[in-house]
Amino acid sequence: MRTGRQDAERGPTSAGVAGRDPADSGGRAVDPVAVAREICLRQLTTRARSRAELATTLRRRGVVDDVAETVLDRLTAVGLVDDSAFAAAYVSSARTHRGLGRQALAAELRRRGVEADVVQVATEAVGDAEEEDVARDLVRRRSAAMRGLPAPVRARRLLALLARRGYSAQLASRVVREELAADDHDIGGARRGGTDTDGPDLDAPGPDGPDPGGLGLDLEGEEANW
Repeated sequence: MRTGRQDAERGPTSAGVAGRDPADSGGRAVDPVAVAREICLRQLTTRARSRAELATTLRRRGVVDDVAETVLDRLTAVGLVDDSAFAAAYVSSARTHRGLGRQALAAELRRRGVEADVVQVATEAVGDAEEEDVARDLVRRRSAAMRGLPAPVRARRLLALLARRGYSAQLASRVVREELAADDHDIGGARRGGTDTDGPDLDAPGPDGPDPGGLGLDLEGEEANW
């Protein structure tokens, strides 16, 4: 005999498809609402999910739309399904563990079926200073592993990293320029104070004035191609 979990995950037979009488493996009638609710609860045990994600799962498992709506409405009423809370928790987690910027956070929430107004509220809760701090932390950690590479290569890779993580081109350009300038200045200072005096003159002017960090890269040009 199948376990309760297996019965719940069977979908079309357990939850009932239009035109069929739902029954368990023993031929006994089952309540399609109860089965659909069990599917949702098992999904929510794994991780928090948006209403749209649960609706997609129920549809994939053959639950008819009116049954799905009934179950999701009940779960919403008791607070087990709450897209606002889901979006806020997702934003907090994704910023902490993945370093995502607001653009990427919004895209991920939309992909999970969260309504636009809920997405806006959740992402606007991330302040400009908070977003910049996360971007700088990403750049500092990655830059430390790239110190043997030419400055233009480091800059391009860091810009690409921030683009993938959902940061605006303007913010990324400024953060990369400032962090690489500070990083290279620290390295240059250590060289001038030690035995290696052959490092580049990091204060030498470039063709358009000082080139912070000696990047040798037109970050504004890179930004235009974002």
